Amino acid sequence: MIIDVHSHLWAPPELNSNGMNLLGSDGSYSGMEPRIPDERFVEHLQVLFKALDLVGTDFQMVSPRPFTMLHSRGARLVDVWTRWTNNAVAQQVRLAPDRFIGMAGLPQVPGEPIERVFPEMDRCIRELGFNSVLINPDPSEGLGGVPAMGDPYWYPLYERMCEYDVPALIHAASCCNGRETYANHFITEHSIALLSMIKAGVMQRYPKLKIVVAHGGGSVPYQVGRWRAERGSFPDLGKGSVEGRMNQQEGTFDDALRCFHFDTCLHSPLSVELLIKVVGTDAVCFGTERLGSGSQINDATGRSFDDMKPDIEAMDFLSKDDRYKIFEGNARRLFTGLPD
Repeated sequence: MIIDVHSHLWAPPELNSNGMNLLGSDGSYSGMEPRIPDERFVEHLQVLFKALDLVGTDFQMVSPRPFTMLHSRGARLVDVWTRWTNNAVAQQVRLAPDRFIGMAGLPQVPGEPIERVFPEMDRCIRELGFNSVLINPDPSEGLGGVPAMGDPYWYPLYERMCEYDVPALIHAASCCNGRETYANHFITEHSIALLSMIKAGVMQRYPKLKIVVAHGGGSVPYQVGRWRAERGSFPDLGKGSVEGRMNQQEGTFDDALRCFHFDTCLHSPLSVELLIKVVGTDAVCFGTERLGSGSQINDATGRSFDDMKPDIEAMDFLSKDDRYKIFEGNARRLFTGLPD
């Protein structure tokens, strides 16, 4: 089975149309949640089914689209919109349980305690049957002031994840500062989150914690020499930060890096090959975000950028067991509720 750990909601446009009414009212029109008929949703999903079948993907973890989560827009709006989008994810899963399982969006609001996400997280796991959560490392959406993910601010969420035994996909959202596109922001924030958690020894503090870093871990695996050198040459660098003061980490940078998992949503076989060689096959999960930003055709191959399965299959340094881990085995080890 080919399991994709990184995909997003494929809802009919009625959801976003009503979302605009919600945005325009700053969350006041909370009673306008769209009631999309199942027949309409199934009709819309046919495009996605064909796209998945074309590249041989059997099953996806589905989360709200991070770019649309509006985390910087205030608590009232965020609470309602997150609930709506999670409900839409649940509907997509209910209509095709052999193809999808839900990953919960969290109503994160900058400046508020992370515990505020717990009621919606509980609902998604206990009532909707979701098996994982989506964490935005920067709910300010580029405006600043959010602690990095090694900070104790985040620890109650990690504890809750361990209690439920659910993994998280770290995935940034939109960017409102004008310096970066949202795609730039993804790479920036995933890098900051990963390095912060490594420096703070988060995985040693919470050995049962399961983290997948989207888009191949930001820049970190591809700049690994810099972080190896920093760890060896400047072991006390950053000790003045919260993460540095809490650092309980021992061993090499590579040891710390391999406590995390990384998806293959890189749209480049060279990048995926480097990722695998740096972090090892035990730490890599197949993920493509199809249908998403990589679904346009790559003129060099004649296939879409997110059609990564043939490239991984063609990597002659991988054994049959290695490919199984990447395509299926690692996902089964991390995520519950997957079909046989």
